[in-house]
Amino acid sequence: MSEPVSRPLSAPLSLRHPIVIAVALLALVIGSAYASVPLPYSPVPMTLQTLAVLLVGIWAGPRMAAAVLAAYLALGIAGLPVFAGGQSAPGAAFFARPTAGFLMAFLPGAVAAGWLASRMASRFWGALSAMVAGHAVIFLGGVGWLAAFMGVEKAVAVALTPFLLGTAVKCALGVALAFAVPSRISRQR
Repeated sequence: MSEPVSRPLSAPLSLRHPIVIAVALLALVIGSAYASVPLPYSPVPMTLQTLAVLLVGIWAGPRMAAAVLAAYLALGIAGLPVFAGGQSAPGAAFFARPTAGFLMAFLPGAVAAGWLASRMASRFWGALSAMVAGHAVIFLGGVGWLAAFMGVEKAVAVALTPFLLGTAVKCALGVALAFAVPSRISRQR
């Protein structure tokens, strides 16, 4: 008679497991929010968030990007200090923030970036179009929301124009970093 084989109740998670990847990408987005420089003339700080958010889309694809960014927003709305500079916005206070439009646009921006990057035949053009289109989605949501607080002209002047050079640099860096991961870190789309 043979002895029953003893098996662990659960196998250890691999570094390529979707949950591990999602948590790592969530940590990347949260960490990028702490790289924050407040600007005296704008309610919008300069951060590395858009770079991280769009790389999540490029690296993980649209589905996982949506899950990661939904979790990020939920953590901030729950009161955890995950937004720029370690801020949070519990509950309805989130929607009173002048920068809420940028935060809400992270999810569709990452999804758009992931979708574009996965559809282009060339990785270079896919990454470039993903970075440009993703930033456009985020700026549209952010500046549009901010315009409700201060008008369109002022919102463009304080939340778009001063960020264009930095956005171009982030697009170039994003394209380079898109190649740092040899293939999609997640095949689950």
